[in-house]
Amino acid sequence: MADRYLTQSEFSSYEEFSKNFKINVPDNFNFAYDVIDEYARLEPDRLALVWCNDDREEKFFTFADLKKYSDKAANVLKDCGIGKGDKVMLILRRRYEFYFVAFGLAKIGAVYIPSTDQLTEKDIIYRNNAAGVKAIVAYNKEEIIRHVENSKEASPT
Repeated sequence: MADRYLTQSEFSSYEEFSKNFKINVPDNFNFAYDVIDEYARLEPDRLALVWCNDDREEKFFTFADLKKYSDKAANVLKDCGIGKGDKVMLILRRRYEFYFVAFGLAKIGAVYIPSTDQLTEKDIIYRNNAAGVKAIVAYNKEEIIRHVENSKEASPT
């Protein structure tokens, strides 16, 4: 698949590579469609994402899984009124769901803003207003939800 985007894929030396390596990015390139979904079409069972945490939990996702869950996320987000150009803050604590939402947002042309779960109410208000955030997708943790809920009144967008 790299041949679609590279002007040259074989090099005889590092010098040749540094001089001639170029990526052709089409104007309408969309990583979620052009890479994730294309791999899902070509090699659906190919491992795409391995997630683990400090508690030794593991999850394995194929490209078909990423396509399926990012399509679902895109549909949910569209149903919530998110569209092209909208900015969405993601507070997802290093969760694998981050990728489903990020790729879903890419599919609808929205912009995601990855954010730490250490943001307080004032941090969220600042980011909401500075970036014109339309929505927040957050991890279901009481403290995070409280900060998000308390930021709504001071965040007109």
